[in-house]
Amino acid sequence: MLPFLAIEIHIDPTMAELGPFTLAWHGFFTAVGIVAGVWLAIRMARARGLDPNVAQEIALVGVPCAIAGARLFYVAEHWDRFSDDPLRIVTGITEGGITLYGGLIGGVLGGLAYGLYRRLPILPFLDAAAPGMILGQAIGRLGDLINGEHRGTPTDLPWAVRYTHPNTLGDPGVAVHPTAGGYELLGDLAILAILLLVVARVARRPGWVFAWYLLLYAGLRASLSPFRLDEAGAFGAAVPQLVGIGVIAAALVLSVYLATHRRAPAGAGAEADAESQPPPGDGRR
Repeated sequence: MLPFLAIEIHIDPTMAELGPFTLAWHGFFTAVGIVAGVWLAIRMARARGLDPNVAQEIALVGVPCAIAGARLFYVAEHWDRFSDDPLRIVTGITEGGITLYGGLIGGVLGGLAYGLYRRLPILPFLDAAAPGMILGQAIGRLGDLINGEHRGTPTDLPWAVRYTHPNTLGDPGVAVHPTAGGYELLGDLAILAILLLVVARVARRPGWVFAWYLLLYAGLRASLSPFRLDEAGAFGAAVPQLVGIGVIAAALVLSVYLATHRRAPAGAGAEADAESQPPPGDGRR
């Protein structure tokens, strides 16, 4: 090991104490990521000929569902940390302790439920949301990089990180792989570029951008599990790897549906379902 080559991070994970609540860098960058992700999703909706006001409404439902799902998945995976003080499920959320897969599943289910309620064309809105979701995930990982809570395996690589602040949530003084705040952050940005520069330009059917988002992120997340020490296991694999298998399966099912369903007219993208999309303001019950 050559810890002196590691990138030293000497930042207090806590930004401020607000009564019983603790504002951490993780919570701050999560909030920034949500705002940036919603902004991009609304821009993508407008660019794809969708009503940006409806996209904003979906976000107002999807974001709280994503936060709730992210927290509940984390609590379920690490119940031993909350069993003695269940109140920390709520009061400790700003300190960190959320699961991206839980946020993904909660947000998508919330958005789907609202879309079905409004009788909206779901696939075009999922395509518009996908780039915003991966952007928000990337920004949120900056908080993980500072906090050090997602413990990486030790390494002597020159881009290893070493946490030296007394309040760090990582392993003090140990050079480790920058898994969540390094590898996954860069991977998320690469996926964003692929979705915007490749998939969105060649996809001829609504739903392809979202399907590729699921496939690419699940593959990235599963490939990083061997470099993390903080993941619960089950059936001989890390829980995120098992969830990733389910996400990949869902993406493949969606891909088969898109490939075998009635093809859109040539030259049509998200607008192919324009006839099925209600005019702005319509479809309310």
